[in-house]
Amino acid sequence: MRAALLLVGLAAALAGVGCGGERGEGPSASASGASTGDAADELLVPTAGWETDFSRHTVPLSEFQGGGPGKDGIPSIDVPMFVSGDEAADWLSEREPVVELELGGVARAYPLQILVWHEIVNDEVAGAPVAVTFCPLCNTALVFDRRLDGRVLDFGTTGNLRNSDLVMYDRQTESWWQQFGGEAVVGEFAGERLTQLPARIVAWEDFAARHPDGEVLSRETGFTRSYGSNPYAGYDDVDSSPFFPVGREDDRLSPKERVVFLERGGDAAAVPFSVLSERERLEVEVGEETFVVEWVPGVRSALDSSDIAEGREVGSARVTSASTGEPAVFDQPFWFAVAAFRPDVRVIDR
Repeated sequence: MRAALLLVGLAAALAGVGCGGERGEGPSASASGASTGDAADELLVPTAGWETDFSRHTVPLSEFQGGGPGKDGIPSIDVPMFVSGDEAADWLSEREPVVELELGGVARAYPLQILVWHEIVNDEVAGAPVAVTFCPLCNTALVFDRRLDGRVLDFGTTGNLRNSDLVMYDRQTESWWQQFGGEAVVGEFAGERLTQLPARIVAWEDFAARHPDGEVLSRETGFTRSYGSNPYAGYDDVDSSPFFPVGREDDRLSPKERVVFLERGGDAAAVPFSVLSERERLEVEVGEETFVVEWVPGVRSALDSSDIAEGREVGSARVTSASTGEPAVFDQPFWFAVAAFRPDVRVIDR
């Protein structure tokens, strides 16, 4: 009942603004890994207004479902503006979560109080085109390089979900991209993958201390939204199920246990926050690489209280290469998303 009430409230809050199965066997695949059989009749979401090549796909089209708002119903930020830390301190609370991105000597913070309403920021940092993305339904905060095969892509929201995860699209070919993993799953680019960049969720106070000259995504987005409020209030109850169905469920952990997710090649590992908060520091080997995973306390949830500044403290993580000490690519999603997309993942227990 509680989940149903939350879903009704969310639909009302996002009216005109949201985020996107088990990988089954589709038609025979081409050399690129994309199916070329005509299976458009499997698609259960509207195709009107799309120029996507639906004959090319790497997953069954029946796995996509509508998330509420349609194409670009949740508007990406395409011309981001930035303010200084001093200006941002007027509306960011000390332990509020932001996505920290450091690239080419430039440090930027993207507050979740803004990303929760837009999900994608098409930005350029130190000359590099990037997409800063956040799916509230999966708690996935991922940053990608927008360059692919010599082209710079711009991303928007399809309004569709897969395994309750954001499905993006690029405006150059209208291919559909799964945010989890950054892979194109439908269209011209099906089978291609974006390069993920090191980024993580941190407390605003910690970002400001590390980067006194850092830049912060401005609330001046060109849209009128209730920045600072959480349209998903109560969503991250650790034992609750996701709003939308997923293809696989796995009871090794509670559905919305936050985990540190590491993937290299065909190997993947998940470190539950409940384990990391007790151990504080772990060394984890994934794909023949060793990573140092450290607990970072004091970061509030953006998906708990209706007022993000009052969200409960859920913590965060830092992951570095054990050999170089450099920041590593990782994510901090809810367990249900990892289990759905990477069922063979190893869980690092006590």
